Amino acid sequence: MAEEPWFRLTLAVLATWRLTHLLAAEDGPWDSIASLRRALGNSFFGKLMDCFYCLSLWVAAPVACLLANNWKEWPLFWLALSGAACLLERATDHAVDPQQFPPGKG
Repeated sequence: MAEEPWFRLTLAVLATWRLTHLLAAEDGPWDSIASLRRALGNSFFGKLMDCFYCLSLWVAAPVACLLANNWKEWPLFWLALSGAACLLERATDHAVDPQQFPPGKG
């Protein structure tokens, strides 16, 4: 695997987004994630799985540990990975269809 810093950062961003999206917005294989979400109910972790932005902070934390060379870099990577995952989510979220808006309002 390439050791280029941008390659590793890109992989980390995509992995953070993918795992967060799986946990927050998908049912998972054999509805396993949906079952977990139902089991957690209205608890702290159940509410966490309902919020992509909140969950991305938790998912990004261990990924940032893999990237950071020292403890001073960790917060920067942690917030950057979460922020990048949130930007990807906004860019790929199809909840709002642009054709729902009248002409000139989209």
